[in-house]
Amino acid sequence: MEYQILNTSTCLLVLLVFIPTGLGICPSSCKCSGNDRNVDCSGRNLTVLPQGLQDNLTYLNLSFNQFVDLDHQLTRFTNLRTLDISNNWLKNVPAHLPKSLWELYATNNNIKVLQKLDTAYQWNLRVLDVSRNMVERAVLINNTLSSLKFLNLSSNKLWTVPTNMPYNIETVDLSNNFLSQILPGTLVRLQHLTSLYLHNNKFSHIPDKAFDQLSQLQVITLYNNPWACSDPQTIPYVLRWVQGTAARVLGAPCAQQPWGSAEPAPAQPTALDSSPMIQGTKAAGREAPAAAPEPTKATRTHKQFKAKEVPPWVSPRPPALPPGTERGDGPQEAAATRTVLVQAPSEGNASLAPASLAPASASSTTPMTLSITSGMPTKYSRMPQSTTATLRKEEATPSVPSRAGRCQLGLLWLALLHALAVAMD
Repeated sequence: MEYQILNTSTCLLVLLVFIPTGLGICPSSCKCSGNDRNVDCSGRNLTVLPQGLQDNLTYLNLSFNQFVDLDHQLTRFTNLRTLDISNNWLKNVPAHLPKSLWELYATNNNIKVLQKLDTAYQWNLRVLDVSRNMVERAVLINNTLSSLKFLNLSSNKLWTVPTNMPYNIETVDLSNNFLSQILPGTLVRLQHLTSLYLHNNKFSHIPDKAFDQLSQLQVITLYNNPWACSDPQTIPYVLRWVQGTAARVLGAPCAQQPWGSAEPAPAQPTALDSSPMIQGTKAAGREAPAAAPEPTKATRTHKQFKAKEVPPWVSPRPPALPPGTERGDGPQEAAATRTVLVQAPSEGNASLAPASLAPASASSTTPMTLSITSGMPTKYSRMPQSTTATLRKEEATPSVPSRAGRCQLGLLWLALLHALAVAMD
């Protein structure tokens, strides 16, 4: 009885260990990794979800397809961390998304409104990117999205800065919209905000005390806005704030006016400059001396944050893998991963780059090279081959008796046989 119970327990343990891996099925139109829990179905012209997706997915890439509606179709993936639905034909953020999401990328769709129920229960969401859509109104509920750190609503059709943004937010990109006003109290609670991008909008002025509570702000972009520099009643606040803030201000208002001692606006941005990560790194990568080297290529750091320019004083690092993926022999394929060439404007603010980080004019340091060789030493002493062969031959060859010895042995055998015959008689 005990033996049967032991065998049954062993079988159950084996099933529990091997069944999840054995049942992992990767759809034929997708690429999978990590026990089929990381699934990339991008660029397949899909209109419906492929068959065979596991319920315990952690990464799902559905970008560059033909999806029109994904409402209620993704709820069952209760372990999903990263969802990419960019570059489709979606008219809204899919309803009833799993509450386990950490990152949601829905760029370049046909979304017109960000409803309050789209984000009402996403307590774990850290990254929300709804850029390059047609969003005219973004409704956020107070005290929701408590984990959100990055909000990208750039390249939409917003007229007013969204209210009720989560108080823990660190980066907000509202560039390339039609923003012209900031309602009172909109930015009061954002005391952890470090990056705010407001360039390429319709601001003529900033309301009094709108920026006063942004104590942690490090970079703000204000260029390409129609500032009312001739209005002495509305423009003085932003001019005083720009001169008194410790944050880097890209494109200070009215920099060409006689009273404007603030930093000039950068050159006209190109289509590649709409990403917040590009603008943020440009703020840190302005050239202070004339002999500074040109910026290098830009490489993408997290899965959907566009491109990030490498400042001249930073040594290049190898690209990091996306979270939840496995390192293989070849490069990890992902449709959302791109590499672009970013060229900084010809004119920039010399004070933006810290003096301690400016490249020195002295000669470059020669790198040290450590050479390690492996294998057998060249002066390894060995016994000559001929001597070794001779010793082995002598050890293997047995001693052979001479002819006289053989005769003596024969006579001895005959004597023994004769004595034996006599004894038997």
